[in-house]
Amino acid sequence: MSDKRPMSVVLMWHMHQPEYRNLRTSMVHLPWTYLHAIKDYVDMAAHLEALPQARAVVNFAPILLEQIEDYIGQVSGYLEGHGAIRDPVLACLAEPALPGDQKARLHLVQDCLRANRDHMINRFEPYRRLAAMADWYEEHPQSLIYASNQFLADLLVWYHLSWMAESVQRSDARIARLRDKAINFSLHDRRELLEIILELLRSVIPRYRALAERGQVELCMSPYAHPIIPLLLDMESAHDALPEAPLPVSGHYPGGEARAQWHIEQGLATFERAFGRRPVGIWPSEGGISEPALALFAENDFRWVASGGGVLHNSHQDDSVACSHRVYRFGDAAIDCVFRDDGLSDLIGFNYSDWIAEDAVGNLVGHMENIAALCPDRDDCLITIILDGENAWEYYPENGFHFLSALYKRLAGHPHLQLTTLKQFLQAKTPRAVHVDRLVSGSWVYGTFSTWIGEADKNRAWDLLVEAKQRFDEQLASGKLSADTIAAAERQLAICEGSDWFWWFG
Repeated sequence: MSDKRPMSVVLMWHMHQPEYRNLRTSMVHLPWTYLHAIKDYVDMAAHLEALPQARAVVNFAPILLEQIEDYIGQVSGYLEGHGAIRDPVLACLAEPALPGDQKARLHLVQDCLRANRDHMINRFEPYRRLAAMADWYEEHPQSLIYASNQFLADLLVWYHLSWMAESVQRSDARIARLRDKAINFSLHDRRELLEIILELLRSVIPRYRALAERGQVELCMSPYAHPIIPLLLDMESAHDALPEAPLPVSGHYPGGEARAQWHIEQGLATFERAFGRRPVGIWPSEGGISEPALALFAENDFRWVASGGGVLHNSHQDDSVACSHRVYRFGDAAIDCVFRDDGLSDLIGFNYSDWIAEDAVGNLVGHMENIAALCPDRDDCLITIILDGENAWEYYPENGFHFLSALYKRLAGHPHLQLTTLKQFLQAKTPRAVHVDRLVSGSWVYGTFSTWIGEADKNRAWDLLVEAKQRFDEQLASGKLSADTIAAAERQLAICEGSDWFWWFG
């Protein structure tokens, strides 16, 4: 490979959490937004900050950015004495009084066990002992009335300590002091931990903004509340990859094109408010694309879009290495399409967690070198690794710290592989796109939309959503709603259009 130009490598990390707030009560039902923020979003920024030569594309769903901002408001308001924390788990960490009744105490104990047993609980001996007691209380919930408040306080502190980013574990003296104290945490300790959590929440968006300004990170967006845009535009797009799949009785989503445009416009507004710039690329929700979706993205001035390798396989059945690592254009859509190397991405997501970090990185880089050797023109080719930037790392020792550190260092110093972003690659290399007449619609999951449509329960959910949309349209047409009511209803509708609810039906 020494006589050839470097092969471009793009690492894209996708950050997404659905809306967990009840829009009527403002209560937060699940804590994953703030927990992933203080663990994964912080660490993924720290790895890049530690190595100026490193590059990555980072995707934030706009609904996630808004929830991070809301947590900052909750916690800062509470600490300043003029607001409440609306997340029950985080509120318990802060409040002097802990739950008194058996049901609430059991729920809190169960909440504080929602961490990876091997790498987050058993890593810390005091937490392991507390978890063993909590396991017993789960089996004997009637005994929780005898559990002390100190047990609950210590369990809460260790739960949050285990969710701390590894970069923070290694650098923050306050976290080290709490770990060393180990037991009998006071209200002061809990408040100090809450202050650290607020500092980390406040740091997330500015850190990625600074990385983007330095050119280390390209920030891209997803549609506002993470809807499957091709299904909003045309449910029949599900038949491209699965012709026999049953569809909802309703057959189409009313006003789907306007709703898709709304999600893009609102997503852009949220993104630009957070990061001070307009993105040139889009990671559509779940990598879902279709020809009408590509046209919509191009109309909104996106330069590139990414999806899964299964979509490329279904659309252009040339599985040669050179062809699967190219830029594509489909039909008349004026937007560059790049596709995930599913094999390499899934090695990180599902295989390497129990490997020695250096061995895993060596194996991955070896695969990349083999791919590079099979690509005749490096300026036209790139290796694109795309995966969830949140959920894989709890399965790795120390939140993937050793693996990610070794990966960035190895790639940043490699003579024949060049870390880059998609914007930089498209500008610097001006690759020749492969033109394909027809795109087979699909997502990064199996190359189909089967995770969101085509089964009885998912189809029923679509029919209920269509009915809700019809009632919304009727009320809107009546002219009786105030502007504030319309805005609130439109936002609630957007959340219902998100992809996660269909995913969770199984």
